[in-house]
Amino acid sequence: MSAHEVVTLGCRLNIAESEAIARTLADAPDRSPVVVINSCAVTAEAVRRTGQAVRRARRADPAARIVVTGCAAQIEPDRFAAMAEVDAVVGNSEKARPASWLDLSGSARVRVGDIMAVRETAPQMAHAYGDRTRAFVEVQNGCDHRCTFCVIPYGRGNSRSVPAGAVVDRIAALVDEGHREIVLTGVDVTSYGHDLPGEPTLGSLVGRILNHVPALARLRLSSLDSIEIDDELFDLVTGEPRMMPHLHLSLQAGDDMILKRMKRRHSRGEAIAMVERLKARRPGIAIGADIIAGFPTESEAMFANSLRLVEECDIVFGHIFPFSPREGTPAARMPQLDRRVIKDRAAALRAACGQQRSRWLESLVATTHSLLVESDGRSGHLENFAAARLAAGSALTPGTIADVAVTAIAGATLSVAMSEAAE
Repeated sequence: MSAHEVVTLGCRLNIAESEAIARTLADAPDRSPVVVINSCAVTAEAVRRTGQAVRRARRADPAARIVVTGCAAQIEPDRFAAMAEVDAVVGNSEKARPASWLDLSGSARVRVGDIMAVRETAPQMAHAYGDRTRAFVEVQNGCDHRCTFCVIPYGRGNSRSVPAGAVVDRIAALVDEGHREIVLTGVDVTSYGHDLPGEPTLGSLVGRILNHVPALARLRLSSLDSIEIDDELFDLVTGEPRMMPHLHLSLQAGDDMILKRMKRRHSRGEAIAMVERLKARRPGIAIGADIIAGFPTESEAMFANSLRLVEECDIVFGHIFPFSPREGTPAARMPQLDRRVIKDRAAALRAACGQQRSRWLESLVATTHSLLVESDGRSGHLENFAAARLAAGSALTPGTIADVAVTAIAGATLSVAMSEAAE
């Protein structure tokens, strides 16, 4: 095992923050091994997996210092502090401070502050990066909404945004370093800017990035709240070639009563209408979505509405979450469904998304696209985020964007061949 390791669970924002933590650890004067578990708390299962990751890390390296951070650590610090394998617990605000990682041995074992008191973003988190092909840049953190099933606001705090100038400067530097694609990340990205002077929007930030970083080849967005896609953002997503034709929407359910009980701000009809508008303007756009299976009080008819939503919104990247009650949330106090029913409904939703994805992949055969070649020189993603792999014997420098033709489907991956000279 290397001197330091960061294990990431959960969202793209955690991925970005893990990269920043890894960079800070690399500069730490103490070279003794450290394993950081950057945890997720979106479901009870995610918290359980954090504990599993801790135990695996201790078995793999009994001498390492193990630190748990992230949302599960923020929300349930005592749970992880009680684990014999854990040396330190670091909260979400504290993990953004370089000092938290530069002197682990001399710090208090549990460092978890009041996340609701945090009003600023950490500038270094906007510096997070991936490999030399795709980089994740944090532009927003926290959430001001209170969906009845969600504990994440209590792990991340209230919404706060990185000033646009800092975002543009960091992306320009990442492009200069050779990154071809940037993914803007956050907890509630479409709420970007409400806390900044002049209240800029996510659309204005995207426009500014595209205008001021002309060398950026590709720009993606992480999960969006469909009701907050305004006209400016819509026009950029559907009309700007450097915006990738792939959106992941936080839909959560396809039944109006369940959406109301979730305290979501959109209706079933509004979600469908948004996808229809997107596809009418940019037919090749690929849609992903988060959907919760087995929310409290969900009847068979209500579930059927969510199941139909998969086809009606043409969801080809489905993230399906079996409902699990989170202590302290209103949904935990609602009448719960049997766990077997929840599991079966999650399986049905995954199967429906799988069928939709298979039809979509089949429709891509014999079409041409651009492939961003990733670290192994053969695999990567098309503009629509379909995974693709070059034929055996073909390899390109990571970071190359190549014109390719889709020749076949191999499982969930497209087989592609060079159609023109690569960039």
